[in-house]
Amino acid sequence: MKIVFSDITLGYYRHPVVHHLNLEIGEGTATAIVGPNGGGKSTLLKGIMGFIRPLSGSIILEDLSLREIGYLPQSSAVDKTFPLTAAELIATGLWKTSGWFRRIGAADRARIQDAIRKVRLSGMENEPLKALSGGQIQRALFARLILQDARVIILDEPFNAIDFKTINDLWELIEDWKKEGRTVIAVLHNYQMVREHFDDAIMISRELIARGKPDEVLTEENVTRAFGMEIFPHHNAGICRRSPEKHDHHHTEHQNVEHHH
Repeated sequence: MKIVFSDITLGYYRHPVVHHLNLEIGEGTATAIVGPNGGGKSTLLKGIMGFIRPLSGSIILEDLSLREIGYLPQSSAVDKTFPLTAAELIATGLWKTSGWFRRIGAADRARIQDAIRKVRLSGMENEPLKALSGGQIQRALFARLILQDARVIILDEPFNAIDFKTINDLWELIEDWKKEGRTVIAVLHNYQMVREHFDDAIMISRELIARGKPDEVLTEENVTRAFGMEIFPHHNAGICRRSPEKHDHHHTEHQNVEHHH
């Protein structure tokens, strides 16, 4: 299993945000994606999930389907006014096996309760989302990931604006996933966390800055280069027309995420 970015350019309204990226992420690895705000980190994750289509190039999911990927969005993407309880939000992690409309049976309820215990949210499961703190919402989202039982787990800024105790508890889950051989890909801003918990780091700032072991990537030179670049494209920016390198016409013109089994 691997995820291959082949001369990929991603963006919005045909304006590139991250462009001409060539990368591979292998099975069982723990990869941190770092770089400045607006540099394309979350855009890259959305490309993997198929939420946005490539402007050029291709993302190849080799021996992997989207159903085997668990995705945790940024906490700001959760609408706390939506009329769900914590348990109902967590239960949506079962859709892969139960479908959206099948009744949840006793075995499923036991799995939901087990996930709630693992994220230490017991006693809050019947509370509406609007009554939960940011840390409690994040615990619920991690419980949903537990139920998805995915081969690949993608985390977009999983520790943004939550308390230290919650961060420590959720790290335990991530470490368990790593020990189980799952592939973990996380966008992070805390470089110390990256050094302590990840064996692979990718720094992007609209293009690839560096890739390798965290200590090799998180250098002063790389950080200065990444944060010194113009981050967000100008609203009148044209389409990137750089010639593709080392990739054939088929890859460059491909517009979808590919699945190779």
